[in-house]
Amino acid sequence: MEVLNRAAASCILTLCFACLHVIALKSQLLTRHGGLPFSTEPPITYETFYFDQKIDHFGFLEDGTFKQRYLVAAKHWQQPGGPILFYTGNEGDITWFCNNTGFMWEIAEELGAMLVFAEHRYYGESLPFGQDSYSDSKHLNYLSSEQALADFAVLIRSLKQTLPGAQHSPVIAVGGSYGGMLSAWFRMKYPNIVVGALAASAPIWQFPGMVPCGDFYKVVTQDFARSGYNCDANIRKSWKAINNVSSSASGLQWLSEEFSLCAPLKNKIGAVGFKNWLQETWVNLAMVDYPYEANFLQPLPRWPIQVVCKHLAFDSTVSDHQLLQGLSQAAKVYYNFTGSSSCLNTSQTATSSLGLLGWFYQACTEMVMPMCTDGVQDMFEPEEWNFQAFSDECNVMFGVRPRADWADIVYGGKNIASHSNIIFSNGGLDPWSAGGVTHNITDSLVSIMIPDGAHHLDLRYSNDHDPPSVRQARALEVKYFREWIKQAKKKHHPA
Repeated sequence: MEVLNRAAASCILTLCFACLHVIALKSQLLTRHGGLPFSTEPPITYETFYFDQKIDHFGFLEDGTFKQRYLVAAKHWQQPGGPILFYTGNEGDITWFCNNTGFMWEIAEELGAMLVFAEHRYYGESLPFGQDSYSDSKHLNYLSSEQALADFAVLIRSLKQTLPGAQHSPVIAVGGSYGGMLSAWFRMKYPNIVVGALAASAPIWQFPGMVPCGDFYKVVTQDFARSGYNCDANIRKSWKAINNVSSSASGLQWLSEEFSLCAPLKNKIGAVGFKNWLQETWVNLAMVDYPYEANFLQPLPRWPIQVVCKHLAFDSTVSDHQLLQGLSQAAKVYYNFTGSSSCLNTSQTATSSLGLLGWFYQACTEMVMPMCTDGVQDMFEPEEWNFQAFSDECNVMFGVRPRADWADIVYGGKNIASHSNIIFSNGGLDPWSAGGVTHNITDSLVSIMIPDGAHHLDLRYSNDHDPPSVRQARALEVKYFREWIKQAKKKHHPA
């Protein structure tokens, strides 16, 4: 099977949106796991429940159900009628998102709110067909954002009907990344269920015809350009250096040893995969360029890109081997900051808590997100967006073809001004901001920009090293939450 170009394979959206560019390499596609699954923040307590959901909300022939997992923390809930903050689960294990969404835990007491974290179907334990959920495309046919939103709506309706004191509780949707997209769409599609939504780092416009396909990688490049001398320029030069060195068997061996690779590079295909792995690494670093030590994807130092760039501060006369030696030290900042890894596994770039196979299917159906590079305005090898090649690969993998315009049709694209009560927060360092809403659309469809923020920094636990911009963002988000709660209570208890 030929290798599909990186950009045509589309960036694969996860909570952290780890980009996996070569979906033709199936063995790699299914094994991009690793990292630490949980945060080291203060311990939290919640109860775990399971709700019987219909497998198909929109047809009547499939009448089966599955157990949807959801987590509840009601310690600070003020009954009756106290608000419910509802996390719209992403493409992964809901406990991982629960542990990494400190903002909700920190404001629960202040708002007197119950916290509910709902797992997305086909991820974690919420498998409509059990362990056979991914066995064929007929089963996968029920994996879609529309079905997931319906799950959330039905679950909330049930909770409000069965929990004493919850009947008039206003519900606010909260989510980050794909979960943030779901939160925004949830408010748009079910305004009768949720009174508002916080959509953090939610690229709802990263679809065909909405934003230029190269903007994502421009932001990644800008992060490296601002973090160290010649950093972006030397990464741009590194691709040719890798090509030069990998052209011989001895060069492949040298690269394998210099980078401490667990599986030595054997041939040209291996070298291509190696470059894909590095590209994914730089993208991940841009997403998690946090101002404090964190282990969201991997254990990392404060401002990790600055640390990476210290190893790449060469002038223009640097030799290929010297440049690649610096590159190997830079990669090890991401993969071996703790010094505990004996070798680097090029099939691992992020946490194993993310359900990547399910997301590949979603990317191959409704979540078509064009990506491209030109090597000039970004620091990557030029790659055009090739929808046909992407569609062909999806057909080989799943027997389905993506609908390029479906997200636009279903969710309105850029024509969303008729909706209300949605906060779109984006970090200036986050490449996914390129596909996000970064300006106010109306008085109640508002954008909050966090110039020094990486991917959904505002949803994370507060930290002494937080920049003032994220502190201000969180305070503003809570202010909007209070307004929405007040509006909802007025409807149930008019003066």
